[in-house]
Amino acid sequence: MISYIYYSSPFKIMQKCIAMYMAPAETMAEWMQKPEADRKEDEQKMKQEWDAWMSAHATMIIETCPTGKNMRVTGDTVATTSNDVMMYSIVEAESQEAAAEIFKNHPHFGIPGATIDIMPIRSM
Repeated sequence: MISYIYYSSPFKIMQKCIAMYMAPAETMAEWMQKPEADRKEDEQKMKQEWDAWMSAHATMIIETCPTGKNMRVTGDTVATTSNDVMMYSIVEAESQEAAAEIFKNHPHFGIPGATIDIMPIRSM
């Protein structure tokens, strides 16, 4: 079952999706080896691009948050590990395809090897 949000207009049905911002862990480790001054300059540029993108799509983005250290649970085992997930956004759009369209040319793609996965959020 797909989770929908109904707005005041009875004809406007919106699909809720999660956007997962991915970047290769190796790329991020290399990034952290750059001199801090170089990183700060690049981070500031990317932040300005992100802010502009977020502002342009503010009506569709419900929430965006970075993720932290990953712990993997397998049966009765819990271990610290890493994965490529950096952030996520919750997005509302007319469809999954419409949600995906707004992420074309997103500033996240300034990270080599970066991808963004768009998945519908479904009811349990």
